[in-house]
Amino acid sequence: MSKADVVIGCFYGDEGKGKVIDYLAAEADIAVRATGGDNAGHTIQVGGVKYAMHLIPSGLLSGHTTGVIGNGVVLNPQVLLEEVDNLREHGYDVERYLKISEKAQVILPYHRLLDVALEKRRAGSKIGTTGKGIGPAYCDKYERVGLRVEDLYAADFREKLAELSASRTALLKFYDPEIDETDENLDFEKLYRDYSNFADRLRPYVCDTVTLLHKAVEEGKRVIVEGAQATLLDIDFGSYPFVTSSNPTIGGILTGTSLSASDIGNVYGVIKAYSSRVGAGPYVTELLDETGDRIRELGHEYGTTTGRPRRCGWLDLVALKYARRVNGLTALAVNHLDTVGKFDRIKVCTAYDVNGTVTEDFSTNVNLLNSAKPVYEELEGDFGDISACRRFEELPGAAQDYIRFIEDYIGIPVKFIGVGADRDAMIVR
Repeated sequence: MSKADVVIGCFYGDEGKGKVIDYLAAEADIAVRATGGDNAGHTIQVGGVKYAMHLIPSGLLSGHTTGVIGNGVVLNPQVLLEEVDNLREHGYDVERYLKISEKAQVILPYHRLLDVALEKRRAGSKIGTTGKGIGPAYCDKYERVGLRVEDLYAADFREKLAELSASRTALLKFYDPEIDETDENLDFEKLYRDYSNFADRLRPYVCDTVTLLHKAVEEGKRVIVEGAQATLLDIDFGSYPFVTSSNPTIGGILTGTSLSASDIGNVYGVIKAYSSRVGAGPYVTELLDETGDRIRELGHEYGTTTGRPRRCGWLDLVALKYARRVNGLTALAVNHLDTVGKFDRIKVCTAYDVNGTVTEDFSTNVNLLNSAKPVYEELEGDFGDISACRRFEELPGAAQDYIRFIEDYIGIPVKFIGVGADRDAMIVR
């Protein structure tokens, strides 16, 4: 039997997981997306073409890897089919390599409208949702009224859709009494036609992914699981309520794929050599100054899904140690080493000062995080141009010291080091 390797973001997402996944997919038979929806994205550049993959596992871009959308995903059929069409146009054999779990939940138009209405009502306490309908879709799932992909092909699909549409439209009107009732998103007949059409187009890809994945492991095939979002956005282990609506940590990987704990091999935690965050919520090492602005511009820190400028700051090793504990990380990937290397001096957070008490233990308590001040250690920067380095020994001493500092603090090795924007600008140790 083989073991499935997992790639997980350690902070707030956008750490560059796609680059590591791209490398691992070169030898993988199957790449799986386990959680979230089109509120996340992996950006990969292949052959001069940039792909923003929001639902289809980016491992499929290897050209020989089967991409599986697991049961833990909430699926917007329109977005998925746009991705399918884009891949087809660029020569990918999507019919052969894409599989969709029959158990995945389906996002409907009112989910998106409700998402926006709820965020609007939060006024001064906005979460920073992307407005993609992810949260409301998961709410329907756990209320046990949501539609699964398999329901699109059921004999009573129209009846199920009508009942759900009526109840959720009433809920939407409650939260947004000014909603335009002539909005085409609330037209049931159009909804039924659109989703019947989506169902026809998706049919070739839908299957029992539980059996598919377990047979793959039993047959010794190489499986990688692509994490979406990241640890500090986990609905249980993140800075609640400023989190996503799923579990992008290792537990969500298991329930979102059907794989068991004994099926998991390496768990790679991905970070940048600094940190960033999109949306509201506490962020201990955020830099609201010229340094933060410079990191943003050097690192091109704008969201894949939203285009929003990301909040930026120095690397937080307190939070990283928490991510290692929660996920059982076996190794790290550190991206954007070249970005921090452009600073003469680099700061790294090694503890929090919370109202005079210094701690190296992370907490998701929002009040504590809002009171925490970073305790920094300062390291030498000015790495020069490291984009051509492909062996650790080729890095300048200060860059090697920075990586070793992270390893010594966290207690696990750094296996992947991103040294530039290009697909192959990475050191593998």
